[in-house]
Amino acid sequence: MFQPPLRYLMGPGPASVAPSVLQAQAQPTIGHLDPAFVGLMDEIQAQLRQVFRTENAFTMALSAPATAAMEACLANVLERGDRVLICVNGVFGVRLAEMARRCGAEVDTVHFPWGRAVQVAEVAETLETASAPYKLVAWVQAETSTGALSDSAALAALCRQHQALSLVDCVTAIAGVPIEVDAWGLDMVYAGTQKCLGAPPGLAPVTVSDRALAVCRARTTPVQTWFADFSLLGGYWGEAQRRVYHHTAPVNALYGLHEALRLVLEEGLEARWARHQRVSQSLVEGLAAMGIEVIPPETERLPPLTTLRIPEGVDDAAFRRYLLEQHHLEIGAGLGELAGKAWRIGLMGYGCTEEAVARVLDALRQGLVQFAPRQAAA
Repeated sequence: MFQPPLRYLMGPGPASVAPSVLQAQAQPTIGHLDPAFVGLMDEIQAQLRQVFRTENAFTMALSAPATAAMEACLANVLERGDRVLICVNGVFGVRLAEMARRCGAEVDTVHFPWGRAVQVAEVAETLETASAPYKLVAWVQAETSTGALSDSAALAALCRQHQALSLVDCVTAIAGVPIEVDAWGLDMVYAGTQKCLGAPPGLAPVTVSDRALAVCRARTTPVQTWFADFSLLGGYWGEAQRRVYHHTAPVNALYGLHEALRLVLEEGLEARWARHQRVSQSLVEGLAAMGIEVIPPETERLPPLTTLRIPEGVDDAAFRRYLLEQHHLEIGAGLGELAGKAWRIGLMGYGCTEEAVARVLDALRQGLVQFAPRQAAA
């Protein structure tokens, strides 16, 4: 049997998983049509509605990673020739744009510096001056590649003003920072289980408004994907008495998600958001004391994921290898424009603790003595 090495997961994900979630996943497997499992699916839907802050009937956990949920949302509402505006401030905005193009959409992008939030005023200007209306506007609330947090409430209001659907990537945001699907008027939101929710990777929570579902039903062409067709998935995750077989659900993974969501709701969303903010601030203060720069401006920082500039003269890959081998500690490398220039430190869910902050700061101090003596001395 495979025995994984000891790791303190403090990168961009997956994050550490609570023992009770792992224990839940180790329970005996039952059939995916067993009445007990159908009841569990109903409970998971109710939990997800609480976490998303929504009453959307179409709320479920897609049996796939978050990247598949990103593609599913685009594929279900877009047809060839539809006009789409994608806000790009990191890797996952780039990915949204590429997926939309593969759906045959006419894609416009509005770009922002990596490490900065999506700027609401620039998006407003783009919408005001567009040559024709957009069917969909998409952005990443918590850009995992840069550690920047964008204002989904303000961006959603713009979408409503211009009669466009909104699509929001909340993979690193869910259960770590506020998300108010109904209050903000968000149409399609997808997330992942492996970050602030505190479950292993492999499932993707999704919620879709009635307004977006009406657009799906009005399509003139079939959805490009059978597996992720919302009209089919809606039947599979419908009420217990009318559930229609679609695929074999990952039974044990859903056990784990149910327990992870239970822990989230037991703690309370507001308390959990506050914990991520408080612990992240401890990390930022510790980095500042070492003379290490956090890249996003203070008002645009994502608490669950802190992106810092690599100290001058430090070998990126060698230092991260040192952390892994000597401290059993995983942090993330920079992506895209920040590759080789930044590290990403995750404080997510079960792993968002003051103990974790002390561990990573101590490891950084020790490493800098070896890799950047002048930096450590300063």
